[in-house]
Amino acid sequence: MGSIAQNLAEIQEEISNACLRAGREPNAVKLIAISKKKSAEAILDAYQAGQRDFGENYVQEFLAKKRDLLLAQCQINWHFTGHLQSNKIKSVIDQVSMIQTIDKLSTAEAVSKRAEQAGLTMPILMEVNISNEYSKSGFDPDEVLSAADSISELPHVELHGLMTIGSPDLSVVGMEFYHMRKLLEEVAKNSPNPDNVCELSMGMSQDYDIAIQEGATMVRIGTSIFGAR
Repeated sequence: MGSIAQNLAEIQEEISNACLRAGREPNAVKLIAISKKKSAEAILDAYQAGQRDFGENYVQEFLAKKRDLLLAQCQINWHFTGHLQSNKIKSVIDQVSMIQTIDKLSTAEAVSKRAEQAGLTMPILMEVNISNEYSKSGFDPDEVLSAADSISELPHVELHGLMTIGSPDLSVVGMEFYHMRKLLEEVAKNSPNPDNVCELSMGMSQDYDIAIQEGATMVRIGTSIFGAR
């Protein structure tokens, strides 16, 4: 495996090529570098190579990295991409650019409440358990439309779209991602602000090319950038 900078350059080229194969603009997809369990030094290497969007999964680990002197001057867009417990929302609400893993209505309500106290509006994505796996968090696909209606009424969150983790079985993940795209279209159509509901975060190191083919606007890649954890 090459250096972090080399890996990023190769992945960005692969993302651009996947976009072109799908008939999309080469810059249509944003890369979120998943840096959980990676050091501040590794994040700095990626930042110096031009990466600006990073995803973290664990609140305490994320906060420690954000306070690290190595990263203090970096203009990073942090995305929270892990399961967010209600008692941890206060710690991250004014520290991240987006929460990608709203997996139930009560979590969205708690985020809205904490955002109001912090004097801000938080961009969020709804996490969907598109593969219906018991071990995964997220809304059931059949619940998404009604939950999105309720979330859209909350005053201090702004629904930007959907997020999912596909099945490990690559033979079915394409169909799952296709259903996610169709679900996003329905959510946007029913939204009071349809132009805002445009983000589809799906695809990781093993399946991001499939995700791009099916309409992903964000892919979340960690191992192919930073190496195995």
